[in-house]
Amino acid sequence: MGEESSSSQVLICREEAAIDAPIISSYNDRIRPLLDCVDNLRRLKIMQEGIQLPTIVVVGDQSSGKSSVLESLAGISLPRGQGICTRVPLIMRLQNQPNLASPELQLEFNGKIVSTDEAQIEKSIIEATQEIAGHGKGISHTPLTLAVKKNGVPDLTMVDLPGITRVPVHGQPEDIYEQISNIIMEYITPEESIILNVLSAASDFTTNESIRMSQKVDKTGERTLAVVTKADKAPEGLLEKVTADDVRIGLGYVCVRNRIGDESYELARNEEAKLFHTHPQLSKINKSMVSIPVLAQKLVRIQATIISKCLPEIIKKINDRLAANAADLNRLPPKLNSVAEAMTAFMRILGSAKDSLKKILLLGEFDEYPEDKNMHCSARLVEMLNNYSAELQARNPGQNKDNFLIDEISALDESKGIQLQNFLPRGIFLNMLQKNVKAISAIPRNFVDDLWDYIEAVLIKVLIHHSENYPQLQSSTRRAAQNLISKKKQESAKWVEEIIGMETHTDYTCNPEYITTCNKLMEKQGEFMEVVKDPWRSKITIAGIGEEIETQHLKRHQSVAQQAFDLKMRMVAYWNIVLMRFVDSMALHVQFSIHKLVTKEMEEAIVADLMAPHGGGIERMLDESPTVAKKRIRLSKSVKLLKESKNVVANIIDRISQ
Repeated sequence: MGEESSSSQVLICREEAAIDAPIISSYNDRIRPLLDCVDNLRRLKIMQEGIQLPTIVVVGDQSSGKSSVLESLAGISLPRGQGICTRVPLIMRLQNQPNLASPELQLEFNGKIVSTDEAQIEKSIIEATQEIAGHGKGISHTPLTLAVKKNGVPDLTMVDLPGITRVPVHGQPEDIYEQISNIIMEYITPEESIILNVLSAASDFTTNESIRMSQKVDKTGERTLAVVTKADKAPEGLLEKVTADDVRIGLGYVCVRNRIGDESYELARNEEAKLFHTHPQLSKINKSMVSIPVLAQKLVRIQATIISKCLPEIIKKINDRLAANAADLNRLPPKLNSVAEAMTAFMRILGSAKDSLKKILLLGEFDEYPEDKNMHCSARLVEMLNNYSAELQARNPGQNKDNFLIDEISALDESKGIQLQNFLPRGIFLNMLQKNVKAISAIPRNFVDDLWDYIEAVLIKVLIHHSENYPQLQSSTRRAAQNLISKKKQESAKWVEEIIGMETHTDYTCNPEYITTCNKLMEKQGEFMEVVKDPWRSKITIAGIGEEIETQHLKRHQSVAQQAFDLKMRMVAYWNIVLMRFVDSMALHVQFSIHKLVTKEMEEAIVADLMAPHGGGIERMLDESPTVAKKRIRLSKSVKLLKESKNVVANIIDRISQ
């Protein structure tokens, strides 16, 4: 028995020595720089730029033994006790230093670095946590970094997150579970994260909360590694649990024994090796799935793989984001330091706005607004004019076949006088013309209102676009544009009233089309009178008026029918000329008014408003707007961070390639 016991102890010691190697071995010369690169990028907070880093994230229930696992890997004590011990994300950066006489420990948080030692580390972590998350039992998203340089630790960087708890204890917020879940999901969701799921051997893996969370973001388990703690407390059935893999742990399981009480780390390791070698049940578990040294070795290998896989994409993202943000920064307007610079910038804005308006309003070009059809102004103006013309034509009195000539007969009756009966007074025609013009007068009035409303929207959009870098100018330019459009509306309204007045004052045209049309219509007068006098016929077709026009009601007005027909045909012929003038003159007025607005009036109006007492003068441009200033600061910080990150990566690549 003595010989067997002695040989058994020798075998265990040899296995301990073999297992010990991975935990004290460092990365090789190519892998260590990569981890340094990622750690430096994390220190620079590159993740603020939306660039995710490969990270080992430690999650587990509150009582799963997370702290014990991390203590065993780092060889230092972490805060323990009832309730949540980890109240902030704890970034543990372990670095093996074989030649270091004594461990070097540093805490990094809130922009400062605090040195500590193994004896004070628990106290230092508690104090730092209180400074970050307060003295209560609440949690915080702000991370705390623990840097450990020590002989014998694995080269690893891990993020330990608060343990999952469903029931808040005294002093904890009611939504503590939701808060912790949000932090965990934030860290484990990125594809670059490796999830180190810490499970108690006594728990049911299939209902474990941390497993449920990891399965949400890693359904296949390809980036999840499980650590089973307290194997000595619940050995029964553990072999079946880790080999059956009912919860899809793609990177495998590692079973460990927690350090008990005040055991030294060396003693705890020896006891762990002895447990998995001699225990009737635990000894059956494959040796590649047990012990802290095996866990360290797996983590080192997984970390090396994920960093090597992700680094090229990280470099690409840094370069792309740097180029984009530098371009955005360069596009910001230069900060103005003098009135001369402000005046130059102001005139440049006016010039570019004028060029844009010339393109879209006068030249029919819309390359600056290819997708916004409302800014294809020439096409929209033509549409508006076509609709205006169609609306006028719809009021054409010649198209009314119902009660044919009744209005004309009524007008003739009202104009009776002591005069020759077959003579058609000019006043009758003018009265009917005035009546017809009055009937359509609202159409041109409404048209100019709608037209200038549209031009106002276009004008303001262009001005706001070109002055977007100087918001302090926008109120002035908008006000000037609105006042100018109001003035243009008044001018157009006055012009419309003059046109209406001219059309109602005089019936005149030198357009030969009037005589041609009138003669053509009058050719039907003879046939018309025959139909009116014929008791057996009552319908007639007149080109330009209509087909099958009913005349039965005119048989009792035979004495004035001929004059009424004459009056009607003259009005139809002349009305076409009137409508043509309304449309043509409106088109010319619109084009000329817009031309004046773009080439002269807009600039004058904006300058006048800016220089007015309420405008604030050109000096307003010297005060950079809060929005632009904030954007400039944000982009400058981002570009600085990305440049530093690019240099970090470049230096690491240079080290590897040497």
